[in-house]
Amino acid sequence: MTSTNFTGFILAVVSSAFIGSSFIIKKKGLQLAGVNGPRASVGGYGYLLQPLWWVGMITMIVGEIANFVAYIYAPAVLVTPLGALSIIVSAVLAHFLLEEKLQKMGMLGCLLCIVGSTVIVLHAPEEMSLSSVQEIWELAVQPAFLSYTAAAIAVTLALVLYIAPRFGQTNILVYVGICSVIGSLTVMSVKAIGIAMKLTLEGANQFFYFQTWIFSTVAITCIIIQLNYLNMALDNFNAAVVSPIYYALFTAFTILASLIMFKDYSGQSISSIVSELCGFITVLSGTTVLHSTREPDPPAITDLYTPLSPRVSWYIQGNGEPWKQKEEDVPPINLITIIRQDHFK
Repeated sequence: MTSTNFTGFILAVVSSAFIGSSFIIKKKGLQLAGVNGPRASVGGYGYLLQPLWWVGMITMIVGEIANFVAYIYAPAVLVTPLGALSIIVSAVLAHFLLEEKLQKMGMLGCLLCIVGSTVIVLHAPEEMSLSSVQEIWELAVQPAFLSYTAAAIAVTLALVLYIAPRFGQTNILVYVGICSVIGSLTVMSVKAIGIAMKLTLEGANQFFYFQTWIFSTVAITCIIIQLNYLNMALDNFNAAVVSPIYYALFTAFTILASLIMFKDYSGQSISSIVSELCGFITVLSGTTVLHSTREPDPPAITDLYTPLSPRVSWYIQGNGEPWKQKEEDVPPINLITIIRQDHFK
C-alpha cells in the first residue's frame, strides 16, 4: 500500500468511526428528548434543545469531513467500500449503549465486513497523480465517462418522471436506485473538488478555473437530489432494508464511475482485480447479514390514553340483566362485589 493510499485508509476508518458513533449519540439524544415532550417520529422538535443530539450532529459532520478528505488521498474503490465499517461501529455501540443486542449472526456479519475490507485495502489500486483541475476535467469529458454520465442522467430522469410516481412507494429499488446513480456522480464531483482544494493549499490556486465551479455546481445539485430521494426511501420503507440495498448499489455505481473516469484498475493484475471484487462481495454479504439480524424499533405510542381500537364491554348486573359500557361511560360496576352482595343478602 502506498503512503497516499494509507492516508486515505486511515481517514476512511476515522470517518466510519465518527459516523457510526453519531447515529448512536443522536438516537440517545432523541430518547432523552422524547421523555420530556413529543417524540421526533410524531413531529416533535424537542431534540433541538437536547445537547447530546447536537454532539451527535457535530460527530457526524467531523466524520463526513474526514470522508471528504479521504477521497483526496485514495481512490474511490478503496474509500467507498470502507463505509461499511460505520455499520459495525453503530451495531457494536448500540449493543452496549442502547441495549440493542447483537446476535451471533450479527457478529458474523461484522467479521465478514472486517475481512472484506482488509482484502480491499490490500489490493487497492494506486491513486492517479494529478497536477491541476484541468487534468481532472479532461478525464471527465472523455467519451467513456460522458457516455456513463449521459446514461446516468437518462436513467435518473426515467426513474423520477415515469417510474417513481407509479411504483416509488411500492418498489424499494426506485428511490434507492435514484440515490445510487446520482450518488456516483456526487462522489466523482466531490473527489474533483477535493483535489482542487488540495492543490490550492499547496500553492497552485485552482479556483481561477471555471471547471472547479462546474464540479462544485454538479456536486451540490447531486447532493440535494440524493438526500431528497433517500429521505423518501426511508419514509416509505424499513431503514434496516434500505441501508444494505443502498450501500450495495451506491458502492457498485461509484466503483464503476471511478473505474471509467480515473481508470483505477489500469496496470493492475487480474488477480488483484478479482481479489478486490471478492472483498467487496464479502463486505456486501456481511452488511446484509448484520442488518437482517437487527430488531426493528418498537412503534412509538403517541398518546398513552388513546385506545388501540374502539371497545364495547358487556357486564352482568346484580339483577341478571346485561349492561353495556362504551368508552365514554363511567367505569363499570365491580362484578365480584355485586355477586358477593347478592350472595350474602
